[in-house]
Amino acid sequence: MGDLFEIIVLNGRPAAGKSEIIDYLQKLSLEERRERFHIGEMEEFDDFPILWERFEDDDLYEKNGKERVYSNREFEYKGETLPGHTFKDPFFWHFLLQKLSFNYGKRVAQNPDYHKTTTAIFEFARGTEHGGWVGAYPHLSDEVLRSANTVYIDVTWEESLRKNRRRYNPDKPDSILEHALEDKKLEMMYQGSDWAEFISPDPDFLQVRGHKVPYSVFNNMPEITDQPDKLGAHLEEVIGKLWRERTSLG
Repeated sequence: MGDLFEIIVLNGRPAAGKSEIIDYLQKLSLEERRERFHIGEMEEFDDFPILWERFEDDDLYEKNGKERVYSNREFEYKGETLPGHTFKDPFFWHFLLQKLSFNYGKRVAQNPDYHKTTTAIFEFARGTEHGGWVGAYPHLSDEVLRSANTVYIDVTWEESLRKNRRRYNPDKPDSILEHALEDKKLEMMYQGSDWAEFISPDPDFLQVRGHKVPYSVFNNMPEITDQPDKLGAHLEEVIGKLWRERTSLG
C-alpha cells in the first residue's frame, strides 16, 4: 500500500459535499495532499457522467423517432405524473457501479504501477428507492472492495434538499458541481437512507461480501464544505481515522 490510499469512496446524499471535498483536495499541492491525506494524483470515477449520458442518448434516440432504451422522460410519485428522467430498469443503478469497477479495472490493468502515484476517487449517492447502500456496495468488484476506504459525508435530508436547491443551475444540468434534482424527484429517490443499517454491524468497517471496508464519517452539519480551513481540518481528522483502520488490516 505504501503511503497512499489506493481507493477513496465518497458517499452521501446529493449535495452533501462530495464534489466540494474533491475540489478542495485538487487545489492542494501534491506534496501537501500526500502528507496530510495520504492521497496522491487523483483520478475520479463518478457515476453521474455515465448516468447523464444515457439520458442524453435516449433524448437523441427519441428525437430521431426511435424508442428510448434506458430512461423515461417522466415519473410517477404520490399519484402525480412529473417531468424528469428516470431509469426504466432500477437495476441500472447497480450497473453504474459495475461500470465504474470495470473502468477502474481497465486502468489498473493498463498500468500495474498505477497506485504508486495515484489514488482513485469513487463518488456516488444512493437512496433506499434504488436499493440503498446495502444494495449498492455488493455491485462493486472484489478488486475495488479489497482496496476501498469510504468517507461518508453526513447531512440530513433537509440539508440535502436545501443545498440541492442552492446549487441548481438550469443552464448546466450536466455539471458535476451545479446539477440538481427537482424537489419531488429528490424526495422520492433520496429521502430514505439505510446508512445507519449498513454500518450497524461494525463501528469501523463496512461488511461487504467478505470484505472489510474501512469507513469514517465527515460531519457536514452545520455546513463546513464552503469554508476551506474548517473543511481541511475536519477532513484531516476523518482521513486520519480511515488511515489507522486501513493500516490495521495489514
